[in-house]
Amino acid sequence: MRPAFNPTPRLLRWLTGWTLLGLIPAGWPEWLPLWLSAGGVLLIIAIGDAVALYLRPPVRAERFVAPALPLGASRPVRLRFNNLQSQAATLTVFDHYPTSAADCADLPQAVTIESGGWAELSYRLRPVVRGEWEFDPVQVWLKSPRGWWQRDDRLGEPASVRVYPDFAAIARYIRLAAERRETLLGIHRRRRRGDGQTFLQLREYRIGDSLRQIDWKATARMRKPIARDYQDERNQTVLFLLDCSRRMRAQDDDLSHFDHALNAMILLAYVALRQGDAVGVQSFGGEQRQLAPRSGPGRLTALINAVYDLQPTIDPPDYAEAAQLILKRQRKRALIVLLTNLRDEDQAELRPAIALLSRRHLVLIANLRELALDDLLAQPIQDLPQAQLYATVCQYRLRRERVQDELRHYGGILLDAPPHQLPAAMVNQYLALKRGGRL
Repeated sequence: MRPAFNPTPRLLRWLTGWTLLGLIPAGWPEWLPLWLSAGGVLLIIAIGDAVALYLRPPVRAERFVAPALPLGASRPVRLRFNNLQSQAATLTVFDHYPTSAADCADLPQAVTIESGGWAELSYRLRPVVRGEWEFDPVQVWLKSPRGWWQRDDRLGEPASVRVYPDFAAIARYIRLAAERRETLLGIHRRRRRGDGQTFLQLREYRIGDSLRQIDWKATARMRKPIARDYQDERNQTVLFLLDCSRRMRAQDDDLSHFDHALNAMILLAYVALRQGDAVGVQSFGGEQRQLAPRSGPGRLTALINAVYDLQPTIDPPDYAEAAQLILKRQRKRALIVLLTNLRDEDQAELRPAIALLSRRHLVLIANLRELALDDLLAQPIQDLPQAQLYATVCQYRLRRERVQDELRHYGGILLDAPPHQLPAAMVNQYLALKRGGRL
């Protein structure tokens, strides 16, 4: 494919000036030969400049971008250009990033590279859609020596990147000091109750320890209070039941409820794996993907790769079918974390599904609460339509709370949180269940 040539504004200005000078021969014909000669000189220079640009080899271009990008977070992309020719190169650069999946406000950019030199440009890319995406070659407009023409070159190689759920929360969790990480994330440690936990060691009794922790035989032998330390039970199972139905397409901010659910799931999966538990996922309400529960250092990567390109569909949720799949595939008792967005009409279908799952498993329903409803209730009422809307929202909230109460009655543990608070709330609830011996 031959590169395209376009005139620059400089050439257009010269042509405009020569055309306006044509008004002189219109009044004084004796100036016509001079005007035509000037036009011929202009044409020769323009052709020579175009030929010089045509014969000039393109610069070399390289793109440096991370193969994995987190959703909703800005990340740098670097472009490096090498000019191996004997004259400077003036470039206007536009990188063909996946425009349907990312936002960028730093392109195009212009740069001049000296003879035999190199230059780097950078811009920030903010992915807004998960999945695997392609970068096309870099588009470079190279100016001719006189700047009258520019050539459209497509340089460098295409590149593939994967946009994952936002794993920045995990990175923040890892960076925090071990004794403070839960507090700084909004995750709070609670004193261990000692039930359903594995004995770790004996130590001296400290003020604040439960009397149930005292080992009376060791106390009598050592002639001072001795307490037992416990560690959380390991080798348990956390299985995520991920709703991919149309209601997870709801959106309160830049991310959909489904994206918020994925972010919360990945953070909890990381914490559970650090606790020694096995982690798996089963999606429903659209495309069904299944990852059997496993533990180990590479499990989080496998989990992210299994769901990074999963998208919510327009299908309705089928809770009964999802419950049957879990009971068929998961025999061992597990913590089932149902990530969904409840509606009052879900009562008839979800109630028997929760009751069925609760016979064998511990069920945690992580429900995303719409921020738009909270905002409507916080607004002052100034006219009749606002009063009617307020009453409608209150009635909807009451029906939804009634559904949640019934699900608790049938064995479900309800967690109702706005999207941005869901990750920490889920981890808090998981740690409380672990330390309470509920699993």
